Amino acid sequence: MRRFSLSFRLAIALSVTFTAASSSYLIFSSSSSFPFSLKSSFLSPPPPPPPHLPRATHSDLLSLLGPEDQARVIDPKEAQQLRSCFKFLVPFNGSSLDSKSDEYSIKRRFMVGKRQWKYGWQREEEENEMIWWPPAPVLDLARLAVDSGGDPDAIHRALDPTVIQVPDVDGSKENQCELTRTPYGRCFINEELNSYLASLFELIACRGPMVGLNISLSRFDLFHGHLFLATESGRLGILFHAKEYPAYDKEDFPYNMGYCQKGSNVAYDDSMNLRNILWLAPLPSNSSNTWLAPGVLVVLDAHPGESYIGISFLNTCILQGHCMKMISER
Repeated sequence: MRRFSLSFRLAIALSVTFTAASSSYLIFSSSSSFPFSLKSSFLSPPPPPPPHLPRATHSDLLSLLGPEDQARVIDPKEAQQLRSCFKFLVPFNGSSLDSKSDEYSIKRRFMVGKRQWKYGWQREEEENEMIWWPPAPVLDLARLAVDSGGDPDAIHRALDPTVIQVPDVDGSKENQCELTRTPYGRCFINEELNSYLASLFELIACRGPMVGLNISLSRFDLFHGHLFLATESGRLGILFHAKEYPAYDKEDFPYNMGYCQKGSNVAYDDSMNLRNILWLAPLPSNSSNTWLAPGVLVVLDAHPGESYIGISFLNTCILQGHCMKMISER
């Protein structure tokens, strides 16, 4: 029987419930994610921004992590507010790319294609490079997403048709915990792409403490992410959720989240505001072979304040379907 590493078994959550898709977004989701980090908004939608502040949206947040020409159109005050919530796990490298240089893009693509992927992360600079410029199969998927016009079916077709049973993780079956909406899932056809996605979990867990996010790869904490296509650009991304099942606590977290919460040792504390981690693939041009922006890996700080609004909208759009039309469930 084929065996998987812990991070790869956790990464299966990216494909098990290939549930929601639209002309705007594609989501690989688990069955449980709660959208907001703050206890006060745990069961309620985000509050409206104060009237004197511009209304930040998920699109604005993504634009600030894209090409410079997209970032420049965001209201300066709004941009400052949103940037205050970015805690980068890999340094932001948005200004290092000359989007008009075909030669540079082709050369960089060749270098990435020749780099051998090794399971497990290497030196810090090499780790950074693997986020900025992932292996060729990841770049191919990112370009497919844009070239297809943000068509979710294009991503569907990159999946291996073989059905894989969701493994028993940390005694989940014994506790009657169903981490996904179906008991099976699928992986991508390309093994290098699967390994890359699995290793994103490891890098997040490794670098999280640098920004105050101490997490573990477990079914109570970080085990899943939501794959999406950005509305305007078609950019490929994953919104990871850590601290998924906080332990019940009469004072700090008096919420019963069902079987999957049983046995949790995840404390509900201030670090819950850092549970949203965003990975963005490099953004290709839709009119040439150039690349407009390198990849991004960033923790979104949802502490109370103006920046919380943009994070809430990003979560709401991806998880609750407020800006998408459900067209398929697989």
